[in-house]
Amino acid sequence: MAKVIQFAFDCADPAALAGFWAEALGYVLAPPPAEFETWDAALDAWGVPPEERNSRSALIDPDGVGPRIFFQRVPEGKTAKNRVHLDVRAAPGLTGDERMAALSAEADRLIAMGASEWYRLEGNAMDEGIIVMYDPEGNEFCLD
Repeated sequence: MAKVIQFAFDCADPAALAGFWAEALGYVLAPPPAEFETWDAALDAWGVPPEERNSRSALIDPDGVGPRIFFQRVPEGKTAKNRVHLDVRAAPGLTGDERMAALSAEADRLIAMGASEWYRLEGNAMDEGIIVMYDPEGNEFCLD
């Protein structure tokens, strides 16, 4: 039986990074537990002080297909290249100039939201072309 997975990001600002990835992927914030109307109501009931309310956040795929994405605040900043990264499939099935144009358009959209471009690998015999980017906290990801 296959295991259910989630991706976890260590970060400085879980709410902000969750907001970026929600918009980037078309995900939504995970809803509060069923017995609470809002996350503030749940956190109030659990006695979570205001200064701890941005210690974590989570996103879900509204269609229930993709994995959950979890964001947790950590005290240290990012110091090295990620060993695992996300590939955002922004141009599946496209090739050549059409592929790079679609990837460029998506890169521009994400840059407007706080991402930055690292480099481009134009298409060749082994790869159709990708754009390697950083999210707002410096985590590498690829537009594929």
